[in-house]
Amino acid sequence: MKVNGQEETVFVGMVLLDFLKQAGYNPERIAVERNGSIVSKNDYDKTVLQQDDTLEIVQFVGGG
Repeated sequence: MKVNGQEETVFVGMVLLDFLKQAGYNPERIAVERNGSIVSKNDYDKTVLQQDDTLEIVQFVGGG
């Protein structure tokens, strides 16, 4: 699987939410695009990742 242009290994049956937590992302502060489509935060725990997926993960940064 590719994540932000880098090859990553995903375990069979892993859901997006588990991958994000394992990778150190805070699911409340990111947006995820999977294979060209935005994934709703409500679907993070239902989206089963595949080895040929491409993810783009954008983190929101606060400040002023």
